[in-house]
Amino acid sequence: MEKIIFVYNADSGLFNSLTDTAHKLLSPGTYSCNLCAITFGSFGMKKDWKEFLKSINLPLEFLHRNELKKIYGISNINLPAILIKEENEPKLWINSESINLCKSINDLKQLITSKLQIEKL
Repeated sequence: MEKIIFVYNADSGLFNSLTDTAHKLLSPGTYSCNLCAITFGSFGMKKDWKEFLKSINLPLEFLHRNELKKIYGISNINLPAILIKEENEPKLWINSESINLCKSINDLKQLITSKLQIEKL
């Protein structure tokens, strides 16, 4: 495993970021990116999520859906998603259904930790 790629179900850019923040605050139940909703607060990435990411000890990449298409040419997967890059090729690692079942950072951390343990076997 060369890298873990976190892909948000949102587009990049200042306007999109501001719109997403407002949407999360005003109508969190209808927000389309559970990865964003769990890991980001109103003022950026949550501290305990940052600390967890440091503990992974692998290169990490964070992309929005438009960046995933631009950089890797991938547009045919449900988002949010977590990919792994092996042999310079990104592959789906954790699908949107699994991410959307997470209700907290702890749920997401447990999901990633268990997948990492399986990879080490």
